Parts: sequence; C-alpha cells; structure tokens
Amino acid sequence: MSYLGVGVSPGNVPVYHDTDLKDVGRKVRLAELILRSVVCVLALVSALLVATNTQVQEIFTIQKKAKFTDMKALVFLVVVNAMAAAYSLVQVLRCGLSVVRGSVVLSKPLAWLIFSGDQLMAYLMLAALGAALQSAIFAKFAEPELQWMKVCDMYGKFCNRSGEGVACSAVAWLMMVIVTGISSFSLFRLYGGNKGTKIGAGW
Repeated sequence: MSYLGVGVSPGNVPVYHDTDLKDVGRKVRLAELILRSVVCVLALVSALLVATNTQVQEIFTIQKKAKFTDMKALVFLVVVNAMAAAYSLVQVLRCGLSVVRGSVVLSKPLAWLIFSGDQLMAYLMLAALGAALQSAIFAKFAEPELQWMKVCDMYGKFCNRSGEGVACSAVAWLMMVIVTGISSFSLFRLYGGNKGTKIGAGW
C-alpha cells in the first residue's frame, strides 16, 4: 500500500520508491547543467576581458602600453579562466548528453573523476582570483613602503576593465563552488544509495 509515492513496509517503515530518487537525480543534473554553463560563459568572458585589455598612456613624451602580460597575476587569471571555461564546456556536454538520455546515475570511478576535477578547478580559480585581487589592490592604493605607485591613476581604463574581468571570475568561482557541492552529492549518494537499498531489502 502506498500514498503519494511512499510505500509502507510491514514494519511500518516508509520506503521511497526509485522513481522519487530518479526525479531528484534529474533535477540535480539539470541544475548542474545550468550552473556549469554559467561557469563556462563567465570564465570565458573574464579571460577575454583581461586578455584583450590594453591602454596606451604617454608619459614624458614616451608612450607606454599597459597590457595584461605586465602583471603575472593577470596572466595566471587568464590561463586559469581559460582552463575553467574549457573544462566546464566538456562537463556541459556530458551533462547535456546525460539529460537527453535520461541517465542520472554515474559509475563510481567517473563520479570520483568529476569530483576531483571540480575540486581542483575550484581551488585553481580561487588561487588565481586571490592573486589578481591582491595585485588590483596594490595597483589601486599603491604600497609606499615598497615604492609602488598608484598605477590606476595613470591607467584608469585598463584598471576598470581588468576589474570587470576579476568580477566575472569571482562570480564564476562562486558558481563553481556550488557545482563542487553537486558533484559531492552525486558521488556520495552512490554509497548512501547502496546502503539504503540493503536496509530496505532487509525489511
């Protein structure tokens, strides 16, 4: 006997049907697809904003061109965001194929691989973001003790566009953190699901 998709065992212990778990899996997979798409787009936009950012300033009749390669932190940010965009694109294709086929259960080796990849990418994005933010603070407010001047006073346009790229990277990282939570859920539910099946069978 069942009510609202919940079966009742002889011991009066509610047992949820597999269809409920599959519905949850589909919703999780759809959410993952959307989030990974957002990460891919934002990481790509961030990389393009920073990599194509230049400004020429004339200082004492000498023209000086500012570009992202002048700051190693920005180079690191561009490389990591490009990696994140490519990685997310691959995962978007995988999630899209999974949604189309209707398969929601991953094998344990694949789940571990995705979980590890997401963790690695999230930490790389955090490291690149932290380095870029530190450099941005120095460029904006200077560091008199080290005789670093306020670069943004001379290259305002360059700093503003770089700031937009860093902001996109920050949002992409936040979305990636949520994705790592989903991949963790997808991984460990494989172990919890097996345990739950055994208990249900015992009843």
